[in-house]
Amino acid sequence: MLKDSYGDECKVCLRPFTVFRWCPGARMRYKKTEICQACAQIKNVCQTCLLDLEYGLPVQVRDHGMNVKDNLPQSDVNKEYFLQNVDNQLASSGKTEPGGAVGKAQAPSDVLMRLARTTPYYKRNRPHVCSFWVKGECKRGEECPYRHEMPTDPTDPLSKQNLKDRYYGSNDPVADKMLKQVSEMPQLTAPEDQTITSLYVGGVEGDINEKDLRGHFYQFGEVNSIHLVPAQKCAFINFTSRHSAEQAASGSFNKLVLKGHRLKVLWGKGQGSSGAGGGGKTGERSLPPVPGLPAALPAFDPDPFNLHGAPPTDPKATPTPPRGSSNPPLLPPPLPPLGTATPGPHHPLLQVCALRDLRRPNIMSTLGSPPTYQWIINRGASD
Repeated sequence: MLKDSYGDECKVCLRPFTVFRWCPGARMRYKKTEICQACAQIKNVCQTCLLDLEYGLPVQVRDHGMNVKDNLPQSDVNKEYFLQNVDNQLASSGKTEPGGAVGKAQAPSDVLMRLARTTPYYKRNRPHVCSFWVKGECKRGEECPYRHEMPTDPTDPLSKQNLKDRYYGSNDPVADKMLKQVSEMPQLTAPEDQTITSLYVGGVEGDINEKDLRGHFYQFGEVNSIHLVPAQKCAFINFTSRHSAEQAASGSFNKLVLKGHRLKVLWGKGQGSSGAGGGGKTGERSLPPVPGLPAALPAFDPDPFNLHGAPPTDPKATPTPPRGSSNPPLLPPPLPPLGTATPGPHHPLLQVCALRDLRRPNIMSTLGSPPTYQWIINRGASD
């Protein structure tokens, strides 16, 4: 790290200050302080990235979450007088606590807890884009300390950022994007069943016990019981009243952090439904039919041609005689032997003969001589 006393002027108050310069890692660009210590302490921001020191968020997002409106002087004379008073206060007290309106409003905010960054953002330390590589004229190759990538879209609002806008919390495109995400965050809807008074808590690690959960949820109302499931890393909080459960759900959804672990809070399920909080089984639901689907197939019939002589299933057919009756079952007549003649105009079965046996006397002797058969035979003989 390099230290340069009064090496540059502050980007906010334009006063000279001590500049620190360092490299955060290999193949990363050098970083340095941009504003003086007095300006950074007034807003409780970092001297380099100008983000809040506690939540890691832009000033505009932090002020919106804490309902803080800090009107700093903008003119040169008033700004100089104000900063002199701040320097005297810091020198006399020696404290490093945040000043201004931020130091007076330190109440935790639900929105800030949802958007808080707990891990560093390393992409901020990447080197800048090589302008010669964009033009196709970079001759350094791998030795070039800048990035060989195409720049972002110039019409993107995130490509135009200003340090003063970030510091004063006005016209910050990053803050506008984050506030838009806050308005689109999902909300926990209470179930319609008023008998449900239990909450599901997920992500319960081994170091979180029943006493920790009871200490948090007891502020919303009387807790009836707490059931821990270590195998599933979850717990069920049962309240005595529905109002207490609703207060706990709205006050803990996406906000609950115990012993450094962010816990997931959802509504439990009823005893007759399956899910996070229910263990019972439900009956089959009657769903409306889907239009356009084909009808159901008929039942499988192992003997569709009734080859085994089973009784008919048609209700209009002749009913089967009851058991114990003297009438024997009706069976089809046996087939006559080949070459025999059966008199009568109606024959139960027509025999198929070879072409050499299709002679007029043989056919007439087999079928008789009704008018219909006579006409067929005469027509066949003429052909």
